[in-house]
Amino acid sequence: MLFEEVAECYAKLESVSSRLVMIEILSELLKKSSGSEIKKLVYMTQGVLLPPFEGIEFGVAERILEEAIGIATGYSKEDVEKSYKKYGDIGEAVFSFKKVAKLKKMANKRQSVSDVYDTMYKIASTSGAGSKNLKVRFLSEILASSSPLEAKYIARYPIGQLRLGVGDSTIIEALSLAFTGSRNEKETLESAYNLCSDLGVIAEELALNGMDKIRNFQVSLFKPIRPALAERLPTPEEIIKKMNGKCAVEQKYDGFRCQIHKKGGIVKIYSRNLEETTNMFPDIQKAALNIKPEMIILEGEALAFNESTGEFLPFQETIQRKRKHGIKEKVEEMPLHLFAFDLLYINGKSYIKEPYETRRADLEDAIKGSKSITPTNRIVTSDPKEFEEFFESSIENGLEGIVAKDLNAPYVAGARKFSWIKMKRSYKGILSDTVDLVIVGYFLGKGSRSEFGFGGLLCAVYNKKRDMFETISKIGTGFTEEHMGDFKALLDKIIVKHKPARVDSVLKPDFWVDPRYVIEVMADEITKSPTHTCGREKNELGIDEGYALRFPRIVGDGFIRKDKNPEDATSTEEIIEIFKQQKKVGIK
Repeated sequence: MLFEEVAECYAKLESVSSRLVMIEILSELLKKSSGSEIKKLVYMTQGVLLPPFEGIEFGVAERILEEAIGIATGYSKEDVEKSYKKYGDIGEAVFSFKKVAKLKKMANKRQSVSDVYDTMYKIASTSGAGSKNLKVRFLSEILASSSPLEAKYIARYPIGQLRLGVGDSTIIEALSLAFTGSRNEKETLESAYNLCSDLGVIAEELALNGMDKIRNFQVSLFKPIRPALAERLPTPEEIIKKMNGKCAVEQKYDGFRCQIHKKGGIVKIYSRNLEETTNMFPDIQKAALNIKPEMIILEGEALAFNESTGEFLPFQETIQRKRKHGIKEKVEEMPLHLFAFDLLYINGKSYIKEPYETRRADLEDAIKGSKSITPTNRIVTSDPKEFEEFFESSIENGLEGIVAKDLNAPYVAGARKFSWIKMKRSYKGILSDTVDLVIVGYFLGKGSRSEFGFGGLLCAVYNKKRDMFETISKIGTGFTEEHMGDFKALLDKIIVKHKPARVDSVLKPDFWVDPRYVIEVMADEITKSPTHTCGREKNELGIDEGYALRFPRIVGDGFIRKDKNPEDATSTEEIIEIFKQQKKVGIK
């Protein structure tokens, strides 16, 4: 497939605001792709070279790209910087230069998808002495031989700014439409994707082997499984009732979620958002090497734990272990303990469809004898009082709560179901738990804030059924001058011209942005509001009404949650459930 076809498709995607139209446009492109090339096309559309767990990054800084554009078009680096600042988009800058390039025009080479992808992979693989100059050369050559429209997307690709507004769910529906003629196989494709976290592999298998292969897709080592997620309920009585009268209650640890894959002498560890973190946790890696099964995939939470006193260190201290340098010293100062809570695979057998009790029993057997990897502390109960006492003791020991688990439920990869239910501190008249929101736009400042060009954020939750981000809050307080400057600099790089196709909003911010960044937010309560679209439906008076946060403010030091993708944000369903819980304790 020629890359010019891809660039034309991307231009169409960028110009439409209907998600259904986007699916149709993308499906036509995928339908034309060959089975040998579709994997690269899907990665490219995701804006990556490979899935995050492969650890391959472009390694292209903006200054490298600006230098390459100057060489490719005949403009100075200063001209490129000025144009980038003018458009706020490196793609538009190179597009304008390519249309009126000062150098004698080179004949545009008709490049294929593989030509572009392979060049980008070569750039990412270039390292060591002289690598910067090589990256500039490879980039300038491919930009010089591209048409203006091709250059626009080639320039955006290595700095993660494609601006297509396409999420994984949109690509999955487009694949279903392209290869089955309808969007009805979305759930089947998504289930397979949840077992390998590699959408390129799913696309390739579908194109080459059809839906039968997808329906029988299996777990495999070193392809991380998308983690199961928990719903929320406020009381032991409700949780036990939801789980048919009896459940396991596990302590909930505030640490690093680790999915461990072991095959013989090889161990790899993956984080909550599926990035490989093996090198950060050599003590956990060493401990995993010594557990019994030759091949295993298990999940657990790693945190600093004082075995002599039984005390758990707070996450603010545990987080110090997440680093790229000085790892050896920190291991000695603050060793980690892994509390294992689920088993997904042993020696060729997938445990995904096995009931929780089977998984737990075989997990305990697999890690028996290990000092650094032990099962989570738990009880199995049908008694709300015993449940409550276990919960309170967990809080007293410095933990954040519990996770109740359905004894008969399978492992639900990549989904939030009532097979797992978390309970933190009780709701006592305020929203005591935080929520994770996606930034979808920002507002200009007024008064003293006008000099910063930033006055607040428009934030949304994720509705998985609709694959839409529904607004729930406008956040305008709690920002320092430094925060305002940081947010503006960060968000200016992902501004889009119109409301993204996957954003549902009544409010119109001064600038829309690509839904990419997640922040942690605290609020006093959840209220009904005609201003926001989260869970929007007509009330008894026939007025459209959604849910909103009252007195929202950002929490956390770094603000942006780097461990969460947009689709991992708090869901619309969770917000509705929390609102119902509030009403039960008397909040109106």
